[in-house]
Amino acid sequence: MCEQCGPVDGAADAAEEEAIGGEPGRRVTSRRRLLLGAGAGLAVAVGGVPAFTRAASAATLKDGRWCNPARGRFPSGGHYGAPRGSYPHAGQDVSNSTGTAVYAAAAGTVVRRGTAVLSGRTGYGLVLSHGGGLYTYYGHLSVFRVALNAAVTAGQRIADMGATGNVTGPHLHFEVHSGGLGPTVDPVAHLAARGVDLGGGWPAIAPGASGATVRAVQHLMTQRGTALVADGVYGPVSVDAVKRFQSSRGLVADGVVGPKTWPGLVPSLREGHPGSHVRGLQTLLNKHSAGIAVDGSFGAVTDSATRAYQRANRLVADGLAGPVTWEALAG
Repeated sequence: MCEQCGPVDGAADAAEEEAIGGEPGRRVTSRRRLLLGAGAGLAVAVGGVPAFTRAASAATLKDGRWCNPARGRFPSGGHYGAPRGSYPHAGQDVSNSTGTAVYAAAAGTVVRRGTAVLSGRTGYGLVLSHGGGLYTYYGHLSVFRVALNAAVTAGQRIADMGATGNVTGPHLHFEVHSGGLGPTVDPVAHLAARGVDLGGGWPAIAPGASGATVRAVQHLMTQRGTALVADGVYGPVSVDAVKRFQSSRGLVADGVVGPKTWPGLVPSLREGHPGSHVRGLQTLLNKHSAGIAVDGSFGAVTDSATRAYQRANRLVADGLAGPVTWEALAG
């Protein structure tokens, strides 16, 4: 648990210090159900950051543009609003071992990087700007993997979890600021409204979504017998295909690829398997910085990338892309 709290001084400077590397850790398997909460809408992009459009309903916020920044468990007392002296806890803690991968929750630009980059925050941290006055903060890091002013994509590995600053153990302190640096919102509710289970869990992708996770769904549907163009746009053709798949499985045919639909879509894959489902796996590995060819062949390179991802997220690093690995990648 950490001591991060309080108001933010918007004039704080970002120190240009490198953090120290981490150490191997343990597997974390705890799960939880998160309540869906309303989140702030986003306006026009600034500074070259892709725009997030203001949505009329919670469903339209599930557009594939947000993802889980880190796998782990919620420690006792690490929730948003927990008492921290004069001010409430400004974010949500996600505990795992030092060295666990930390990913950009959405596309943006690194605007602060270093030590104590926000007032009242200790240890190594990063701030990403997502445009429209929306920011995310990642605290208590052990390693930086992106430079100041770098443009990042949703799901890109930006840092490693650590225990720098005033903490009782390694974890990610994650904040969402809406309306500028300073006003915070509950990050669990913010991500849940966007179809993301903070810390772990299957995502929800609604009609109108776009991006790498949609491309993965399209590859998986092609493997299931409905050939789709993997253009990353979850439009009428792809939605109708998913609805038919849901009906065939006795699910509600709403076109939302969520926790009940994902398990039926994903197979268990390992080295030697070919096919469009492998392209889906490779697409999600690349979303998380693997940088491999999307060729549909589960060869040595894909096996190495799968194991590396599993190690970075404290999963069993056996090269088997089963439900646990798919869930982590999709989230």
